[in-house]
Amino acid sequence: MSAECITPLLFTPIRLGSLTARNRVVVSPMCQYASEQGGPTDWHLVHLGQFALGGAGIVFCEETAVEERGRKSHHCAGIYQDAHIAGYLRINEFLRQHGAIPAIQIGHGGRKGSGCSPWEGYRALTDEDAKHGNAPWQTVSASAISAGEKVPVPHALTREEIREVVAHWREAAARAAQAGYDIIEIHAAHGYLIHQFLSPLANRRDDAYGGDLQGRMRLCLEIVEAVRSVWPADKPVFMRISAVDGSGEWSMDDTVVLAREAKARGVAVITASSGGIAGPGTAAPVPRVPGYHVPYADRVRREVDLMTIAVGLITEPGHAEEILQAGQADFIALAREMLWNPHWPAHAARDLGVKDYLDLLPLSYSWWLQRREDIRRVTRDAHAADMVAARKA
Repeated sequence: MSAECITPLLFTPIRLGSLTARNRVVVSPMCQYASEQGGPTDWHLVHLGQFALGGAGIVFCEETAVEERGRKSHHCAGIYQDAHIAGYLRINEFLRQHGAIPAIQIGHGGRKGSGCSPWEGYRALTDEDAKHGNAPWQTVSASAISAGEKVPVPHALTREEIREVVAHWREAAARAAQAGYDIIEIHAAHGYLIHQFLSPLANRRDDAYGGDLQGRMRLCLEIVEAVRSVWPADKPVFMRISAVDGSGEWSMDDTVVLAREAKARGVAVITASSGGIAGPGTAAPVPRVPGYHVPYADRVRREVDLMTIAVGLITEPGHAEEILQAGQADFIALAREMLWNPHWPAHAARDLGVKDYLDLLPLSYSWWLQRREDIRRVTRDAHAADMVAARKA
């Protein structure tokens, strides 16, 4: 078989339990701050729908809170009420209709809740905000340690309250299944509640949920078990982790241990990110260069024998393909690049030599675009013939 006939790995279908993703392009969760009472709006249908139309294999909705106080702001997404299910189901049916696997990332902001949007500086809510219908609320965490100088001190969860939090994750996962999601990801990264328990910078407990690594991992692993217990057995559970936090208090060695324990409890895919325990949720402890998280995904994949997703400024099709060909990850996730170009998958397929790259788009797009390509080809051929004739003359 000639090299021209080989399908790039980026566009080779891949199995996940009973699912088959049409390609390895993943749209990362991207918070939109456009929800109403935690539920989705038409904004989410259009925002997420464009990625399915553009050819992505897996489309994640934004990080979605498992309980109301787990939201980062009043405008963040949630799946803590049965009333939320119908809105998500409508979106997911559209995604599936256009070839993408609908996925949800569920999480809890913990001490990073009761705040504002990033374009308002992530600042904590105040009494002044309450006058405009955005009252602050009491946040929770592993310990009563603030996330920053101007951030209120959270309430340290009691053992009974921890059991209630785990139950919220279980209930959210059950609702996600009813809402038509095929993939669920547990958000254990970026300084949010699970990460707050994992990191000794935020967890100073002296009970079974603190202290050594096993104690600090306990909440995370209990949540994995709770989610897996209600999630359809033939569908995968993913987990996003901050592989390092920049302080030296959480290392790649710890991440490998956590990934092994999560795998034993049913996690099938790890998204390896970094940072967030101090500063903004995506604050990175390493220089932000294209593929800066890839070594983390590579090590988890090799040492834990788990599928991984590579993230972090991967915008060039050739770079994405190199990562997959090197065996460093199984999927490539993009976020802001997809905002800039929702049709990135189709463009990447063209750049990597996929013959029928337009087939990634809906027929009502591809038919017209193919006609344009045919006209261009005829024009080029005619021009080339004219040039040959002119030289002969």
